[in-house]
Amino acid sequence: MTVYKTKVNNIGEEAELFQEEKMVILFGENAPAELAEYCYNIQVNPIEGHIAVGQHVYFGDVPFEITAVGDVVEKNLQDLGHITIKFNGESNAELGGTLYVEDKEMPEVNIGTKISIQ
Repeated sequence: MTVYKTKVNNIGEEAELFQEEKMVILFGENAPAELAEYCYNIQVNPIEGHIAVGQHVYFGDVPFEITAVGDVVEKNLQDLGHITIKFNGESNAELGGTLYVEDKEMPEVNIGTKISIQ
């Protein structure tokens, strides 16, 4: 079952800087100007269900297993389209707005890339 789906509409000039930290920052259309340049701008869509450990985040057809879910991930994604995805396999959600996924090679993210949580 697909819990969330969106696509990348724009990429901030500095968004790829966080790849060195194994992070992708998503933010909806209303990202503040000072943050937008660091984010992958997505279309904000409703969440249908709950995001849980063991589900997968897909970047196109490439799955990443969810290993931990911050306590405000669902609210922030629903309201603002704003979460951080860390590709480090952490099983303890240290930051409330962060979704942690398995530690493997990061996906290529371009304008038009579809992102879903299943």
